[in-house]
Amino acid sequence: MNKAPSISASRIKPYALSLSSCARALLKSQRPRCLWLTGLSGAGKSTLANALELQLNQLGLHTFVLDGDNLRAGLCRDLGMSAECRRENIRRMAQVSRLMVDAGLIVIVAAISPFRAERAAARQLFAGGDFIEVYVSTPFAICAQRDPKGLYLAARQGRIKDFTGVDSPYEAPLNAECEIDTQVLGMSDACQRLSGFLVKK
Repeated sequence: MNKAPSISASRIKPYALSLSSCARALLKSQRPRCLWLTGLSGAGKSTLANALELQLNQLGLHTFVLDGDNLRAGLCRDLGMSAECRRENIRRMAQVSRLMVDAGLIVIVAAISPFRAERAAARQLFAGGDFIEVYVSTPFAICAQRDPKGLYLAARQGRIKDFTGVDSPYEAPLNAECEIDTQVLGMSDACQRLSGFLVKK
């Protein structure tokens, strides 16, 4: 049986929805934005994202956390850890983030996202000021010491390959809107800085 020809990308035309993103935001009485937390494994991104969401929720804001490992358990479970797969992982995460911002939510992304080019591409999906890059700059030595998932040990023993910071590079942000070092700042103070930064912006 012959396969039907696939639809080319040029024939796909996004449907123009009648309800605007501004109308959705107005309904929630908030300005939707994406806070993109990037940093090494063990830097504290997921813990910080979770604590920040709880704090924003208590302020009556509508939020959602997109955690790198959670997405890899579902939407991105077909992807490996090569550089190409990591780029696709970040592309998908950025697209989902954009959809959630369009839905009127404050989205908190927690993902290593090691490459500047992919983070820059993610930023390009958003209107000016709607993408806030947060560099969780906890030093490598502290992250490796914490090693909450045993990944640094496994990478050093050669049991896993292409691990960021060991045998795969991490490109630190050059112009992040905010920087948090969880070695220096406790979680409560870090949340206060981020929530204050969000309200100020």
